[in-house]
Amino acid sequence: MSMRHAEVLVVGAGPAGISAATAAAQCGKRVFVLDDNATPGGQIWRGGLSGAPQPSAKLRAISAFQASGATLLPARRVVNATQPKTLQTLVENADGARTESFTFEKLILATGARERFLPFPGWTLPGVFGAGGLQALVQGGFDVRGKRIVVAGSGPLLLAVAAHLRTSGAKISCVVEQSPLRRIIPFAASLWSHPAKLLQGAGYRAALAGTPYRTGCWPVSASGNGCLDSVRLTDGTRTWNEPCDLLACGFHLVPNTELAALLDCAMKDGFVSVDSQQRTSVNNIFCVGEPTGIAGVDAAQTQGAIAGLSAAEATEQASRLRRLAGRHEDFAQRLAAAFQLRNELRSLAAPSTIVCRCEDVTFAQLQPRTSWTDAKLQTRCGMGPCQGRSCGPAVETLFGWQVSSVRPPIFPVPVSALVSMPPDPPTIDPQETL
Repeated sequence: MSMRHAEVLVVGAGPAGISAATAAAQCGKRVFVLDDNATPGGQIWRGGLSGAPQPSAKLRAISAFQASGATLLPARRVVNATQPKTLQTLVENADGARTESFTFEKLILATGARERFLPFPGWTLPGVFGAGGLQALVQGGFDVRGKRIVVAGSGPLLLAVAAHLRTSGAKISCVVEQSPLRRIIPFAASLWSHPAKLLQGAGYRAALAGTPYRTGCWPVSASGNGCLDSVRLTDGTRTWNEPCDLLACGFHLVPNTELAALLDCAMKDGFVSVDSQQRTSVNNIFCVGEPTGIAGVDAAQTQGAIAGLSAAEATEQASRLRRLAGRHEDFAQRLAAAFQLRNELRSLAAPSTIVCRCEDVTFAQLQPRTSWTDAKLQTRCGMGPCQGRSCGPAVETLFGWQVSSVRPPIFPVPVSALVSMPPDPPTIDPQETL
């Protein structure tokens, strides 16, 4: 196992991580960026979005990053942090799996977010995808030309995904947003103070001209004989079947806070708690982007710049960005209020509906349980390969359970790589050396 050292180590090469690395490197720091993808950009900039201003923003950000002197180390997934100021990564390639460790003076966590999935009858059928997951597949070459697709769930991501799928040749049957119009209108009206976001939203709607956008509407079930052929939708008053070939469904985003939790960073309301310089409660560890609050790419880039400058001890420059960061925080609060999940979503699952896909745990098996820990002990919910990343947010929504006990390795590790990891250093009692 090899060991490398960075003055500033950044975990995540999405917009927040790229911005942080660029700022720190431009201040003369030795910067390494770890990411489990082959190229920078993260989920939001994976291949860009046709017809939207993001491709040029991506190009500018990545060009600045490449010119900064920061070093991108792709295909590395952080799995452990057993020693102070040390992270262990898993590297997998054609030659097999191995581990690699990194020591750091300052650490910036830019681990992003993932989609929230809520279980309903038929959600595990072939043809049902996460909204962002289907977008990523299409960007990777999955052909959706001519396919009828329903895009459903909640959040601004739905419009972005639908626009991208349509430009890729899909027939978007409808976009279904669970939040009611009375919440969305005030949010849309507030975008006058964020003209770039307003322009982006208008671009998505233009790309979806003629496609129904139904608010206050949500999926009840998906059906098909071995493969999806329709989704049942409701607006609370009327219920109908919408024929489709694919369903892209996601209920907004969930922050990836597992690494921060492993490092004992304090949390608040499910997000990593940070100060005005993006510092966490742990000395020399910063956090940026979605793990600190779902606020979009502009907020992520601003927070990244603040953290990179702060880590490089350019605090005066970082302070100049605080006003802009404050505007993004206000936007995050309005976003959360606009797309708050409705209570009806908590009662969609039938007794036989699978909630934990890794371990095939049904809703009926979870109902008698009293907590996340009780559910894990009695049903193995959350103990599969995803380690609760999918079912954890679902049971939190369904039952109000707080997901706890993050343990290393925070991602599955092959035994061949695990045995190559050195043992934890022994704990020495100073009294024993006297």
